[in-house]
Amino acid sequence: MEPIGEATQKRRRVDETLARFSKVHDELKAEERAKRAKRRLPWNAEDAELEEQLEELAKPPGAESQDEDKPKPKKRGLFSRVFAGTTAILVFVGTGVGWGFLKHTGDSIDKVRALDPDSASIQNAEAQTGDENFLLIGSDTREGAKANDGVGDANEVPGARADTTMIAHVPKDRSRVVIVSFPRDLEIARPDCERFDARTNEYTGETVEGQQFAKLNTAYEVGGPLCATKVVQEISGLRITRFIGIDFHGFKDMVDAVDGVSVCVEEPMYDTFMKKWIVKQAGKAVELRGDQALDFVRARHVRGDPTSDYGRIKRQQRFLSSLLRKSMSGQVLLDPGKLTGFTEAFTKSTFGDNITVEALFGLGQSLQGLEAGRVTFLTVPTVGMPNDRGNEELRVEDTSALFRAIVNNQPLPGEKPAPRSDTDEEQRALPQSSPLRARQQQADPKTLKVQVLNGGNPTGGMARDTAAKLAEHGYQIVMVNSAPKVPRTVIYFGTGNEAAARTLASSIPGVELKADASMGAALVLVLGPDFDGEVVPPGTAEVAEPKPEKLPEDLSAINGGDVACA
Repeated sequence: MEPIGEATQKRRRVDETLARFSKVHDELKAEERAKRAKRRLPWNAEDAELEEQLEELAKPPGAESQDEDKPKPKKRGLFSRVFAGTTAILVFVGTGVGWGFLKHTGDSIDKVRALDPDSASIQNAEAQTGDENFLLIGSDTREGAKANDGVGDANEVPGARADTTMIAHVPKDRSRVVIVSFPRDLEIARPDCERFDARTNEYTGETVEGQQFAKLNTAYEVGGPLCATKVVQEISGLRITRFIGIDFHGFKDMVDAVDGVSVCVEEPMYDTFMKKWIVKQAGKAVELRGDQALDFVRARHVRGDPTSDYGRIKRQQRFLSSLLRKSMSGQVLLDPGKLTGFTEAFTKSTFGDNITVEALFGLGQSLQGLEAGRVTFLTVPTVGMPNDRGNEELRVEDTSALFRAIVNNQPLPGEKPAPRSDTDEEQRALPQSSPLRARQQQADPKTLKVQVLNGGNPTGGMARDTAAKLAEHGYQIVMVNSAPKVPRTVIYFGTGNEAAARTLASSIPGVELKADASMGAALVLVLGPDFDGEVVPPGTAEVAEPKPEKLPEDLSAINGGDVACA
């Protein structure tokens, strides 16, 4: 019998780990095949060829193919339909290959405390169950920079700042990805934060006093990932579930690892601060790599662009979109050298919180088949001009509406419509007043708990009388009270409560439906001055679709499939 020494134990642990990841990979692939079969969306021949090659790459070292005797399909080129993810980490998980790459990535990424899941700033946490929200920070720390990098060193520019701040939102149903950018000079009320040491990626225990008027990038500078998370959650109301930080060394190396990225540049670019040309020759496919790529996404003083941050944000969004499209293409996926280089470049300069192999692998599998058009880049709305302190001021109401729309899975400007199922088509084909349509949208009134509030109706006892009529039709009345005045009768409901809201609306002729993420599971009927007291049996009244959040007309939006000029 083989002696069980330390080396043997270590080898066995490695074997067990490899077996576990291989099992996870096989189970996920089987699950994905079952989902595709159920949806009746078989891959075409090109996709099947690529999947077969990816499965070969994903096998553990030494594993022999079980399909050696199967005839190989005739080559017909590479597919470009799959677009899964928002940042480098999602390139790996989105491919569906490489538990080996992911194992390497998971072990190499430095861990840092960044999440604040119990924050009071999180709005309607129940509606966000199952959603993924990545906080992505591009740090411009000079630690480790070389003289020929041309960015200075840590003595000249100490610490680290959030040069780029984005939220990548992936809803529970994995039907889209929304990336929201924040200007680095956005004015915030910075809270008290524990000081962060960028050299060691550790917190010092010292508390830095908050500041009423501060720039967004100072949150990361003084309080690191945790302080940045607190600020972003306060602005967005989203629950940040994962944090990824990467510095400019990693970005540059990733671009070089895929042999550069082609971006459409409409006009030559000269940066007056760096005193050099970023792009001398404009064109529809300008190949950017290395320092030039880094300068392209970091330039803030481009001649002819008075917006500074906003022009840069658009360049970053378009460049990231192009980088992801290339990374997800066969040029990288089927080139082990490029894929390995991309992985190593990412892991060398990346740190994060809640970045585990199994979770990311599962997320990537769930995003398989997502089209580029279902990835949307947005920028939080601001007043557009710096204030007296040189800061960009947030348009608070517009920003709140934007993030409510994101949580409610509302269609967004520039976003490609979600694919419709056969059931959706059948439902839309029915007349609005069709009894069948009404029944399909019904919930059992006996299961619905309703609050009835008087929001300015002049008739005495109107809320009480209406509640009694609803109770006769089986609704559960849990509250009767007054409320602030509303212009017209409305039903407020939270995400996931659409069927219940439609059922109640079918008993109140002319009522308006309004989705509000803050409602959670509540179903609230507010009676306005227009309400005449009429209550009918469920399914009788015609139900109008709920009005979506009103988003600003000047909201900056870029579609992930858009190859227009930067």
